[in-house]
Amino acid sequence: MEREVDQNMYEKLAEKYGMSLEQAKSNCRNIERMAAEIGLDYQFDTLILTNTFDAHRLTMLAKSHGLMQDMTERILRAYFSESKHIGDHATLTELAVEVGLNHDEVAAMLASDDRSDEVRADQQEAVTLGIRSVPFFLINRKYSLTGAQPTDVFVQALQQVYSQDGPYKIDASEDSNVNTDKVVATGSDESLVCDENGCEIPKK
Repeated sequence: MEREVDQNMYEKLAEKYGMSLEQAKSNCRNIERMAAEIGLDYQFDTLILTNTFDAHRLTMLAKSHGLMQDMTERILRAYFSESKHIGDHATLTELAVEVGLNHDEVAAMLASDDRSDEVRADQQEAVTLGIRSVPFFLINRKYSLTGAQPTDVFVQALQQVYSQDGPYKIDASEDSNVNTDKVVATGSDESLVCDENGCEIPKK
């Protein structure tokens, strides 16, 4: 996709999936409604389509500073809720500074080809894993869920993975980008999923 796109979201969806504009709009309204139910404000009417390759490069730079999650969330909010042009370098630089990255470092990276190899490596890994759409959820690198699934589907999937593979062990010391506010603590026969609200033992 080019950085500047003449089509809007509805036209792009209709073209890609062979549906009418009315169906594309209806689908997007459903997504907006579901997003609102969990506190997200999606604005498909004013969303700006663009090539997101540079935005992905920026998340790789943020990763090197331990800010990948913050950067990703800021870009997604800018794209879906604020109708910002996330293919525009000035916009990306502004967003990066908001999450704590250095303006000059970001501008220099975007003006170069830096981090391109990392993004392409991720793209190739996605191809290898069979990822062709979003959302796509990969568990233990061998179980997958595609599409927007209800909560009970995730619970059932995680219970099945747990019964087959046992507790998933994570070593936060090996990755500076691991979110230690939500980790899996393992024991001999049970696994605790812990966050700021406490811990829950998954059902077996």
